[in-house]
Parts: sequence; structure tokens; C-alpha cells
Amino acid sequence: MTQQDTHDVVRDRYAAAARQGLDSPTGGTSCCGPTAESCCSPQATDPITVGLYEGTDAPSDAALAASLGCGNPTALAELAPGEDVLDLGSGGGLDVLLSARRVGPTGTAHGLDMTDEMLELARRNQAEAGIENAQFHKGTIEEVPMAAGSVDVIISNCVINLSPDKDAVLAEAHRVLRPGGRFAVSDIVLLREIPDALRGIVGLWTGCVSGALLDSDYVTKLGDAGFTDASVEVTRTFDREELQRMSDMVGEHLPEGWTLDTIIDALDGAFASAFVRARKEN
Repeated sequence: MTQQDTHDVVRDRYAAAARQGLDSPTGGTSCCGPTAESCCSPQATDPITVGLYEGTDAPSDAALAASLGCGNPTALAELAPGEDVLDLGSGGGLDVLLSARRVGPTGTAHGLDMTDEMLELARRNQAEAGIENAQFHKGTIEEVPMAAGSVDVIISNCVINLSPDKDAVLAEAHRVLRPGGRFAVSDIVLLREIPDALRGIVGLWTGCVSGALLDSDYVTKLGDAGFTDASVEVTRTFDREELQRMSDMVGEHLPEGWTLDTIIDALDGAFASAFVRARKEN
């Protein structure tokens, strides 16, 4: 797929999820499948996204229901009162609203998303939560519509791996951070290479797997973008049973010569959720 094709596929998938949230009285969405039947079954719950905010006092039940991430960056970023935070790919707004609470009235939490439906859902969730120190902006994470040196912390939740131009994303993150600023994102990383045939499966792109970087490559790219102290900390791995539950992401269009079982064999132990840290020098 071209970069534009990838953007279009990802935008369509998350727009559909947002519309489900906007149409639902409770704001609920799911990334486990395109139909209500697939999403209502507990067995169909995507193991990448399940249970990430247990014990969190979410500012909005609808924002919690709409979360499609792979981690909880706000629990790991050590946000301080008065800081300005930017969430790349803010979706339904949960991490922005949690960040806004942590930075308090003297700080601001910004959300950036390219999907109109997600921005509408996020703003509705913000109004429900009554949080004033949050702002949502439309744009792509490869071209952030904010001034250089305008935030203290960059967070993101299983979004950078979806970008077809990760070098541009990391360069933009470095640009908008103030000196001494922190990069603190949750993402999917590869622990070893996967076959090229699996990287072209659209369902795996939008499901956060086949667009992922090797953990070592992530560190290298952060360094190339100008960051220091880059590291990747694995926070969650996935067993064969969980991979089997992700089979809906692959769909019916398997690569030639592949079966669902051989795909699971190829992905077993290959990827994980991780917390990725780096710092912009003073």
C-alpha cells in the first residue's frame, strides 16, 4: 500500500469505530470487529486493548469505552502539574482527559487526530467530563499543526506503529517538544522480524501489528530524530490463545500459501506492547 492508502484504511477503520461510539447511548466502541455481534462477545475482545485502564478513575465512561490503544501512557509518563502534553492520535480522548487532570488547570492537554468522527467523539467526551484544560486539533502525526517547542511531553497510544512514515512522526515529535521535553508512548513493537507477506495484510495494519517497528529499530530512529536516552520496555506479551482471538483482524484474504495456523506460528512471540521513552536534550 502507498502512504495515502495506509492513511485512508486507518482513517476509515477508526471513523467506523467513532461512529459506533457516537451512535451508542453509552459511547461504547470496540476494535474487535466491524459488527455488533463480533464486538458483543467477551471471547471476541481484542487482547491488545483489553484491561488497560483497570483501576483508573476515568473522567468519562464513554471515553474509556472508546479507547483502542495498547497501553496506558498516562500512567507511565509521570506528568506534573503545569505541564503541556500532546497526545498523537488521540482518538476518543481518554488519554487527553486523563492527562488534563494530571497537569491541572495550569497545564494543557492537547489531542491530535486526523479523523473527524473521532474528534467529534472526543469533544463530546470532554464536555461530559467537564474538563476545560484540553484541546483537540485535526491533523496527521506526520505534520503536527503546532509550533516548535510548544509542549513538555509527547504521549501516544498504539498509533505511531500505524504511520507509514515513522521518521516524519518522530521528527515532528522532536520539533514540537521543548528542550528537556519527554517522549513517552505506548506502542506495539516487534521483537523479531515477521515475514513480508504479513506486513501487507490490511487488518494487521489497522490492528497495530504489521506496521510495528523492531524494538531496536525504534531506538535507532529516535536517536536519528535527535532524541537521547531512548529505550523500549516491554509491558505485555501475547500467547497463542490470544493470537487466535486476533484472527478476525486477518479477515478472509490470507496471503497465498498461508493459513491462519501458519500466520499464528509466524507471529508467536514476535510482538509485544511496550512503553517507549526518550528525551529531547536541554
